[in-house]
Order: sequence, then structure tokens, then C-alpha cells
Amino acid sequence: MVDYMMTTETMVTFVVYFVVLLAIGFYFYRRNESIEEYLLGGRGMGAWVTALSAQASDMSGWLLMGLPGAIYVGGLTNAWIAVGLFVGTALNWLLVSRRLRLYTQKTDSITLPCFFEARFGDPTGLLRTVSAIVILIFFTIYASSGLVAAGKLFESTFGVSYQVAVVIGGAIIIAYTFMGGFLAVCWTDVFQGSLMIVALVVVPTLAYARAGGAAGIQDGMAVRDIARSLRPPGGPAASLAVVSAMAWGLGYFGQPHILVRFMSAKSLAGLSRSMAIAIVWVFVSLAGAVAIGLIGIGLFRTVPGGDPEKVFIYMIAEVTHPWLGGIMLAAILSAIMSTIDSQLLVSSSALTEDFYRRVIRRDATPREVVLVGRMCVLAISLIALILALGVKTETILEIVAYAWGGFGAAFGPLVLFALFSKQTSWPAALAGMISGTITLVLWKQVGLSERMYEIVPGFVANCAAIAVVNRLIRQSDKVVLQQFDEVVAQLRKGTS
Repeated sequence: MVDYMMTTETMVTFVVYFVVLLAIGFYFYRRNESIEEYLLGGRGMGAWVTALSAQASDMSGWLLMGLPGAIYVGGLTNAWIAVGLFVGTALNWLLVSRRLRLYTQKTDSITLPCFFEARFGDPTGLLRTVSAIVILIFFTIYASSGLVAAGKLFESTFGVSYQVAVVIGGAIIIAYTFMGGFLAVCWTDVFQGSLMIVALVVVPTLAYARAGGAAGIQDGMAVRDIARSLRPPGGPAASLAVVSAMAWGLGYFGQPHILVRFMSAKSLAGLSRSMAIAIVWVFVSLAGAVAIGLIGIGLFRTVPGGDPEKVFIYMIAEVTHPWLGGIMLAAILSAIMSTIDSQLLVSSSALTEDFYRRVIRRDATPREVVLVGRMCVLAISLIALILALGVKTETILEIVAYAWGGFGAAFGPLVLFALFSKQTSWPAALAGMISGTITLVLWKQVGLSERMYEIVPGFVANCAAIAVVNRLIRQSDKVVLQQFDEVVAQLRKGTS
């Protein structure tokens, strides 16, 4: 099956795909004159670009590899992850997008740590510094998951070693992120997001009949004793499993690479259009990923390639012509790249805006900061590459779950309190972020994540800490209080 994929047609398709990405990066290379253009595209992103970029950067390699693999192994009980993600996506657009766009412009913030500092009126710089450290740690882990996915893809498709595959994928991603910055990342995301949704519709449609339809899927479930319903067996433990899976949706409120898309939108009206586009895209793509896992149960009675996360790769080989197969495999690479490039850029922003310009050179020129940003992309990429080379035994979904939970537990409550709680003070926000992060890490380290996804206790601890400290220290900065009122009034008028 691997030999089938290693055809001239497939190779040509991949080469063309890489050339397109690098061309986009080169095109935008000279358009980044300031750090705001490099990191936010000058806040000029249209509705379609904002929507597809936000969701493509959200749905990494786990969408086409990790989630189908989980469904292939556990059946419909793992589909609760998809349900939670869909609900989380919708709530994030409804509750966060418009307010965050207005508030970050009001406070002149181009990074999430910068926004926290300005919004809560932190005079010490601790909020900004600690949140930047959190971003660097969890995004490095997150980016390594994408490189693991790239390694598995190239290893299965072209027969190269896992290590070589990781290096090749990393080199392409680094190149166009380094050159083009936010504009290149967003426009490649539009291309990649479109390709991803085509693959998620076309491949399972072609594979359904080959797998024997619903009867074939049910037979495969019976043979491998896989759950056929959404309700897992086991009473209270089953309920906890459902809550744990749906808790993935909590993570959306704290993901910097998604939130920065809201910050970059051209207008509130554009964000409303983006929301409709994004919610449809997410529904179709999650449904497609679940379908791939289910159809794979009927199509492959033994684990393809010895790794359930490769089920989509082998499904493409089974049901498509090499030319079409090459395009569909490029869609997997699109999912991987569209997230890593965003993560690298946000990590770079944490180093340049929240460390370099604040601590090292406050008077740095715009061109100097952009150059430093590009150097940071290289440095973070190398660390993620080293991590990816050493974690092949872990599943993509496991790595993503930890990083996703880290951001959700550390930043999710802060974003919600920042946008909806006028009286929240900076000590409360700092206490919440630290409490949520420490709780998540400890929960994971002691092995309790097998019973409950660590994002849940981390998110709860964050909210509880903010609520307790708020009762002792309330927001008293008149400028901060006035800004909150102005944003609410502006939001009611619907102006950007």
C-alpha cells in the first residue's frame, strides 16, 4: 500500500504544493514593514480569510489523523470530543470574537500577554511576562505534535525514515513562516483550509461503499468489539468520560493562535460574516473526521500500518487514483502546517513584543523587531523539532491534548473575565493563571488525566482563584474601568 502512494503523480503533487506555499511566503516577505504587520497583518483581514485562517490554524494534524484514529479505536464514544469542539467553536465566536477585536484595538495590544497587562492594569509586568512564558512552553509542545504528524505522513507515504520526514516537514513550515509572517500564514491557511474540507468530504464519500456501507462498519465493530453508540458503558464513570471528552471545547477561550485571528479582523461586520463561515466549516470538517474513523473500522479489520492514526493515509491509498491521492495527502499536510505556522508566529510574538521590546531594547526600530521575530521563529522551531524527534511513541492526540489543555486552563478564564468582568483586578488574573496552570500540570503528572481531562480541574481552579482574589482586591484603576465602559458602548453601537 505504501508503494502505491510512492508514485510520480504523488511526488509531483507534493512538490507543486510546497512551491505554492513558498511563493506565498516570498510574496509577503517585503510587505512586512512593522511588527504589527508581521504579527497581525495590519488588522486588515477580510471575512473569509479571518474565518478560514482561524479554523485551519485550529484544526491541526490531529483532525485528519488523531481524531479519526481515536474513533477507529474507540468507536462513537470518542465522538464526544468532536461535539465538545463544535460547541466550543461556536461559543468562542459568539462570546469572544467581537469583544476581543474591539478591546485589543482600544488598548493598542497586538499580543495576548500585552492585552492582559493593559486590560487588567498591571503595573508590574508580571501578567505579561508569565503569560509569555506559558505561551512559549505549551506552543513548543504543540508545534512538536504537528512535526510528529508530518513525520508519520512522510514515513507512510514516501518510505523515508521518521527522522528525515520530521526534518523535511519542519524545513518547509519554517521557510514560509520566516519570510511572510502573519499575512503569509493567513493566506496559506485559506488555501489549506479549503483543501482540508475537500479531503474530509471526498475521501469518506469514496470509501463508504468500499467499506460495505453501514453493514460493513457494524460488522467491523462487532469483530473488534468497538462501541456502537455515543453512550459509553459504566455508569458514573461513563458520565465522567463524556464530560472529559466534551471539555475539549473549554480550550477555545484560551488558544492564542485562534484569538489572534479575531484581533486581526478588519471590522465587526466582517467578524459576523466570518462566524457563519467558520461554524459551517467546523461542523463539516469534524463530521468528516468522525466519518473517516467509522468507515475505517469497516475498511480495515486490522490496524493499518500498525498505527490507528494513519487510517486516513491508508484510506486515501485504498480508494483514490494517485493524482487525487496526492492532493488528498497534501490536505493532511495542510492541516499540520496551518497550525504550526500560527503557533510559531504567536511564540515569536511572545519573545519579540513581550521580552525583547520590553526588557532588552525598548527603542528598537520596527525593522529590527521584525528581524528578531524571524530569528525567534527559527529558534522555537529547532526546539520543537528536537522534541518531535524524541516523541514518536506518543500519539498526536495525546500531545495536542496536553498543550490544548494548558492554554485552556491558563488563559481561558482570563479572556472571559477580561471581556465580561469589569471589576477583575490584575492580582486576581495573575493568581488565576498560575493556579490553573499548576493544577493542570499536577493533575497530569499524578496520572489523574486518565479519569478526567486535565483541562477541567485547571479551568475550575483558575476561575476559583480569580473569584476569591476579586473579593479581596477589586479593580480600581479609573482608566481601566473607563475603557471597559467604552468597549461595551462601542459594541452596542456595532462600530469597529
